Amino acid sequence: MLRAKGTRLTIDLSEREARTEEIDDVLASFVGGRGVATKLAHDRIPFDADPLGPENRLYFSAGPLQQSRMSFTGRMNATAVSPLSDTIRSTNAGGFLSRNFVETGHPVVEFVGESDELLAVHVTDEGVEFEEVPEIAGATVSETSEYVEGVRDLGAEHLVTAGPAGENEVRYAAIMTSDTRAFGRGGLGAVMGAKNLKCVSFDGDSAPDVEIPDVQSEVHREAAQSDDVMKRQGTTSGTEFINDNFSLPTRYFTEFSFENAEDIGGDAVEEKKYKRGTCSQCAYGCKLPTRDEETGIETEGPEFETVYAFGSNAGVGDVVDVMKSNDLCDELGLDTISCGVTISAYLAANDEFGNAELVHDLIPKIARREGVGDLLAEGVARAHDELGVENWTVKGLEFAAHDGRAIHGQGLSYATSNSGADHMYSEILGDEYSGELDPEGLEGKGPHLVDSENAAAFKDSGIVCAFSSDYVTPDRLEALFDADHEDLMDVGARTVELERHFNNQRGFDRSDDTLPYDLPEFEQALDEYYEARGWNPDGTVPESRISGDESAASAD
Repeated sequence: MLRAKGTRLTIDLSEREARTEEIDDVLASFVGGRGVATKLAHDRIPFDADPLGPENRLYFSAGPLQQSRMSFTGRMNATAVSPLSDTIRSTNAGGFLSRNFVETGHPVVEFVGESDELLAVHVTDEGVEFEEVPEIAGATVSETSEYVEGVRDLGAEHLVTAGPAGENEVRYAAIMTSDTRAFGRGGLGAVMGAKNLKCVSFDGDSAPDVEIPDVQSEVHREAAQSDDVMKRQGTTSGTEFINDNFSLPTRYFTEFSFENAEDIGGDAVEEKKYKRGTCSQCAYGCKLPTRDEETGIETEGPEFETVYAFGSNAGVGDVVDVMKSNDLCDELGLDTISCGVTISAYLAANDEFGNAELVHDLIPKIARREGVGDLLAEGVARAHDELGVENWTVKGLEFAAHDGRAIHGQGLSYATSNSGADHMYSEILGDEYSGELDPEGLEGKGPHLVDSENAAAFKDSGIVCAFSSDYVTPDRLEALFDADHEDLMDVGARTVELERHFNNQRGFDRSDDTLPYDLPEFEQALDEYYEARGWNPDGTVPESRISGDESAASAD
């Protein structure tokens, strides 16, 4: 099976030391990306680790496809224990980092410990350099990029950065790369902040040889020739369809459609798009560089989830206001979904829906934990009682836009997800929107969800973009990885199982696989899901399924 190659680089921030180790067995079993990082995290992070403590480990990882010429492969994975959900968390980001990362010769870089001074760490194929950077404490993401470019001659496409939100340990702080691309969900930017790690640069010319089958050329050609509406409007292309036919959560989940959807949807965003945007090596080009000439606001996006979080759910119907929220989050290093939903909860508590000026005032206060921003920086699960609103989270993670009250399989997916209300944890929402699955009801969806989660986990290990499904078809995936589809899905299944086992050791079980609303036959669907996975009825993984999956990945 095709897999990533190279060594694991461990960087100890407490001791300011770096060491490498062969991990061929882990790479052979888990391919790369999320799979490899999950295996290492499971075996090397103490089960009782404080997410903001030195014992938590932060992993950046790539897969074998990051050494291809193929579209849909300009992505990277990050993994750690989440300070928002208290679960193991993997998140990935696009942009232009991944090729620079693999050129260091390491498919996985691991950070442990914490520094006593604010650090920039520079990773090359020749070694690791630690640089104290007190002069950029509190710097925005773009200011940090400008600093590194000035002293290292490396652009933002070489960096991962914690903005002010990460430094201040906002529980949903993002890690930013290429200035506007986010390892967004779960607060891993706060993990960087807790480690006093402002940024990391990656550079080199030592990517190991990985032979990619020539089917990559077919995928790339078709991506270039496609006239898909997503190439013009990105994920916002479905805004009005979802609003009209399913549900676009509005005014903190109290309504199911937004009267101003067309003013913040795909056409409105496309009108502000001023050039083509893409990720490394990708001919599909679905990104959204936007500009408003009147106000001078320039950003990348908003994507659909941001349109929902700072638009409909906040009662804000002007795309320029949403663009400004998006830009502030990028600059300060915040996950737009969790930030927007948390602010929407505040608007609900204070009868301020539609107040865009207040929204824009709150975002920097959250990033710097100033005033009420200190409470909101904790996220909805920790702040909802004081705000007097419902807790719209699963496992502490704020909901994405795709409403499980309308597409019930997605609701089940939110509940079973090892990282909480994450719409990217499975691919089932696409099956329900398309009509392949009846959106209503849960009959038979438990086993279907298992397959969908496994497929998503494998793609995150490859790594291939979630929007590649029409191009990187199952038969092409088999050809790319020189393996049967069943073997690929087994990698995904074992990744999901290790995540679940790690969370079990932290106290998570069936009682955490819940929703803030009722779905028909939900408990029966949970039973079917656990049975299909071979897990216990209480949502825990039998120890016998884990004991046979040991490797030489024990902690140093």
